[in-house]
Amino acid sequence: MMRLYRIPFSTNVERIALAAAHKGLELESVWVDDADRSEIVRVSGQELVPVLEHDGRVLADSPLILEYLEQAFPAAPLLPADPAQRAEIRIFCDWFNRVWKRAPNLYFLEEEKTDPDPQRLAQLGERLTATLPLFEDLLSDRDFLFGELSLADVTAFPFLKYAVIWEEGDQHRFHEILRDHLRLDGAFSRLEAWLHRVDALPRV
Repeated sequence: MMRLYRIPFSTNVERIALAAAHKGLELESVWVDDADRSEIVRVSGQELVPVLEHDGRVLADSPLILEYLEQAFPAAPLLPADPAQRAEIRIFCDWFNRVWKRAPNLYFLEEEKTDPDPQRLAQLGERLTATLPLFEDLLSDRDFLFGELSLADVTAFPFLKYAVIWEEGDQHRFHEILRDHLRLDGAFSRLEAWLHRVDALPRV
């Protein structure tokens, strides 16, 4: 059985939880205290989650784990058979991980400074808010970002969900940043419906 090392409320862990459930996989969850990640370091040599153990292999980094699950367990695929469509989804996931996530990450780091720059924070917040129409447009004629449920939905949902969903007990400042700058205010009905649609899916 696969073993998944996770911490509560982790966006990146939720990606794996959604993908594994979609594929009908069973995972043993190893819950780790966010304040003491020594067990994760012991297993993987670094302290970020998720970490997946399977058949003697140790994998870290959610995009790589998602690709591994897709290749190792091709049933209930999260990538389409068409090569062009697969490439399109992979391009989206790469953009989301390297470009979209940059704004909230930089916002969080700016706030951590002794003297954060209010103008810089405002710019980063606006950059985050400005992406909402893109997701609304993607959903103009479909239930999921690229038609069927795919790695695109699994990649983006755990971050975009803070526009409408908040879990009791979640005290992560990074998630508050997402909530504060992804306000839909009734203007993105398709995006809001998609968020609730994906939120209703099972997780391991």
